[in-house]
Amino acid sequence: MSLSRIKSIVIAALVLVNAFFLTIILIDHYADARDERQTIEKACSILQSNGIAIDPDNIKTSGTISTMRTARIIEVEAAIAHAFLGQVDMADQGGDIYLYENPNRGIAEFSSAGDFSIELLPGVIGNTDNTLKTTRELLRSMMLEVSAPENSLDPAGEKISVFSVYKGVKIFNCPIDFVYVGNSLKTVKGRYVADVELIDDGAQISQIGTVLLGFLAAVKRDEIECKEILSIEAGYQHSVAGVLGEGVLNPSWLITTEDGRYLIDSATGEMRNA
Repeated sequence: MSLSRIKSIVIAALVLVNAFFLTIILIDHYADARDERQTIEKACSILQSNGIAIDPDNIKTSGTISTMRTARIIEVEAAIAHAFLGQVDMADQGGDIYLYENPNRGIAEFSSAGDFSIELLPGVIGNTDNTLKTTRELLRSMMLEVSAPENSLDPAGEKISVFSVYKGVKIFNCPIDFVYVGNSLKTVKGRYVADVELIDDGAQISQIGTVLLGFLAAVKRDEIECKEILSIEAGYQHSVAGVLGEGVLNPSWLITTEDGRYLIDSATGEMRNA
């Protein structure tokens, strides 16, 4: 048998083996998705029988979500400031606060937690009558992974809001708000995360059935008043763990009801108002 014939047989065998393992993976994935759906429907049925309306289709899971570590990255801050202010002078304000300034455009202030505030002079960045388009262009310049922009009214003007995300999963307490006044951008405020890495032996996102039944128990104890759950989403909460800007992304669930929003920390089970 020729060498080329042997190579062809080996390649064909490898293709068949890979196809076999891919089929097994797909079958397992389908089975997991089916089991998760059945769990959701059973838990929703229990809530509905206890007077809490909920649609299983309004529950967004995101697979396995684990505890992550974050860090303050000065280069990321500088890139964000540069996206709005161009060339800047940086000054250490003390208390781990850095100020970036361009006297012709505005100022930006960053803290160790990742919180920042940018104040722009009038007319520096115009919205050309399309605030969503302008915001998307600025977000690309910031080089941050964020959720889809949401438009709303604000007492100071028109506000476009996004959330920082990590690999497509939303970080619930890391909003970034763009406020436009007249024909120009006035302020940008929010929190960014950077340098994300996995924490060994960290918590993982709790099972949705456990979360729903725990929420029902809180309602039964009169800790929460709820007649309808509008949506449930798996994601993260960000907290600061050290003075140098080290932080943690904790797997969490966000439950939105007709009267409020509640964050449930998967590591501790603690529930608080969002």
